[in-house]
Amino acid sequence: MPSSSNALPALALAAVPGRKAATLDLAKEIEQRGFSGIYCASFGDGMGLCHSLAHVTERIPFGTAIANLYSRNPADYAVHAATIHELSNGRFRFGIGVSHAPMNKRLGVTTGKPLSDMRAFVEALHAQKRIGDLPPIVVAGLRKKMVALAGEIAEGVVFANCSRRHTPTSLGALSSDQREGDDFFVGNMLPTCISDDIDAAAAINRRTLTMYVNLPNYRNYWKEAGYVEEMEAIEKAIEAGEQDRLHSLMSDEWLSDCTLYGPASRVREGLEAWFEAGMKTPILVPSSASGGQFKAFEELFALFD
Repeated sequence: MPSSSNALPALALAAVPGRKAATLDLAKEIEQRGFSGIYCASFGDGMGLCHSLAHVTERIPFGTAIANLYSRNPADYAVHAATIHELSNGRFRFGIGVSHAPMNKRLGVTTGKPLSDMRAFVEALHAQKRIGDLPPIVVAGLRKKMVALAGEIAEGVVFANCSRRHTPTSLGALSSDQREGDDFFVGNMLPTCISDDIDAAAAINRRTLTMYVNLPNYRNYWKEAGYVEEMEAIEKAIEAGEQDRLHSLMSDEWLSDCTLYGPASRVREGLEAWFEAGMKTPILVPSSASGGQFKAFEELFALFD
């Protein structure tokens, strides 16, 4: 399927326990099929998976989306990122983010203000000596201040579950060269479920986003994107301990704006709309209404055959 950028999207990949070797075989197929990148979530050790991708792929760009900057010392991250960068002949992008308060609490780390912590972390990466060249740094952004910071200190910005209609506003925090040129990465992790049963596909994506609507920073972002009524209703349900009501409060309008789901034709049209909204690299995060991770990739590959 030709897109407005004449490129296929990128794909998200995670090393599922017990299937790590099969995941690397899947990465080889993703490269062979001509997708524009592979981006690895922190689940299942994204840095470790990227290290392996440097060896088993030859041409495709890849990176972390998104490594939690609090989970490792900056010096340790820097030397590992530089190693992957060198082994991959410059194909690696180091995507980093401040994660979320509940996740960081489980790590037992004390965080500061997200913007200042991000700036300090990137400065610490660049301060390391005798490690080789660092890869391009990609900052996880959501609200406009972090997007602007990415434009100032990094070589790219990556979103997750962002609003398509709000994307031009978010990207307005970048310079025109960054928005339109090839040197600055702009990507979004985009939940995707392909099924002729549109209700089943929607249910899968609602389940995927349940964790995110429980996070205050995401709800604040979606309010900024215009979904005030939905997010306030969700907040009331959370306060009342009514987690079982959350799916019914996720409107079809909101879900269609933040994810791709339904029959192949609908997903293709939605993907094209993402390119037109200014998202240079949509990163499809596949799920299946009829199987697991590998079934989801089968369905995704069929979309572009």
